[in-house]
Amino acid sequence: MLAVDELHTIYWEEVGNPDGIPVIFLHGGPGAGLSPAHRRFFDPEQYRVILFDQRGAGKSTPVGECRNNTTQLLIEDIERLRVMAGIEQWLVFGGSWGSTLALAYGEAHPERCLGFVLRGIFLCTQQEIDWFLDGAQWFHPEIHAEFIAPIPEAERGNLLQAYVQRIMSDDPAVHWPAVRAWSRFEGRRVFLLPQPDDAPSDALDLGIGRLESHYMANLGFFSDDQLVRNVSRIAHLPVAIVQGRYDVICPPVSAWRLHQAWPGSVLHMIPDAGHAAMEKGIAQALVTATEQFKRKRAFA
Repeated sequence: MLAVDELHTIYWEEVGNPDGIPVIFLHGGPGAGLSPAHRRFFDPEQYRVILFDQRGAGKSTPVGECRNNTTQLLIEDIERLRVMAGIEQWLVFGGSWGSTLALAYGEAHPERCLGFVLRGIFLCTQQEIDWFLDGAQWFHPEIHAEFIAPIPEAERGNLLQAYVQRIMSDDPAVHWPAVRAWSRFEGRRVFLLPQPDDAPSDALDLGIGRLESHYMANLGFFSDDQLVRNVSRIAHLPVAIVQGRYDVICPPVSAWRLHQAWPGSVLHMIPDAGHAAMEKGIAQALVTATEQFKRKRAFA
């Protein structure tokens, strides 16, 4: 546990070879937190892997806390971990919101990056946020109908604002149903094929509901299309982009835009996958990317 300010303490862990290739793992959400499975993308004999729960997520405390929680502060936390670990440069690995944060970190500190492995690209633009909330009805009308049902018709013109008001309420009778509805709305669309519902998790629902709505309401604390406009700062570095063809959370157009803006980038479009990192084709492509990076470093 690492106290990063007077409010937030973040959980972090290190696995693998202390003398291996350094890599930072950035989870999605925001608010989703780590899973032991996230360690499995890396060869433990060749990689030194740093993983952490971002502010308000997972084992970090307080869970779901939106105060002192911005992209810029998360970047500072990553740098704090790097300095604490004595790492000069590292590979940056992130999926979904983790890809957003990876790009933001890289563009802020390109000299600290060896390269990138990115999955399910999210650039945090208004169009992507609108798709996440309203575009769902085009492919999952029954899930979208369930999501908007608790919201009065007069408020459905701005679902994000309606949910933020409820999710941020101090009244548990108001915010708990809202964060659970938000988390379920996303979770049921992550895989290409329906999956059994996970066991309920208050920490996950609170982290996902509060932090996702907080960051979306603030457009990720970015200026307009910032991540694409500033890609030149990291365009000299290698990147593997892994994208599910049928990702309805983060549609492929964002991965394509990033690929077009980044000369030399390699885009792997997985033909039979949705959004989840653990879909078979996506997981295989991510492991292949870390294996290829490992081999290139061996001959560097």
